[in-house]
Amino acid sequence: MKLVYFSVTGQTRRFVGKTSLPHVEILPDDDLEMSEPFLLITPSYAEESPTVSKSIDVMDPVFDFMAYNENYKLCRGIIGTGNRNFAGIYIFTAKELSAKYQIPLLYDFEFNGTPADVEAVEKLAIQLDQGAKVTFKNPL
Repeated sequence: MKLVYFSVTGQTRRFVGKTSLPHVEILPDDDLEMSEPFLLITPSYAEESPTVSKSIDVMDPVFDFMAYNENYKLCRGIIGTGNRNFAGIYIFTAKELSAKYQIPLLYDFEFNGTPADVEAVEKLAIQLDQGAKVTFKNPL
């Protein structure tokens, strides 16, 4: 299964490069249209206040990609990446997209991942390619 990812600092790009899976990067101002099922890997950049948490504008290309020609309909799962030091907003963008489109949040990892993270994501992709079913649970 193809990985579609967005990278701001290069951490997500480095992670995807460690996998043996086909992949494509979401670029700002690029109308990327998917024609096959995929897993989305997204970092999180969010802000938190006492009353609201939301992704910040730097993440707009991911939201635009998912909405473009209904790409979200081909997304089989979302994988979030971030920094656990940010506590409540750790993988927030992945959670926000999962809730918005009712797509399962399948996995998360920190920074550019460990070898175990790479193995887990590859295994997930193979299982989904072989017809494994996952259910949606609202992450927010």
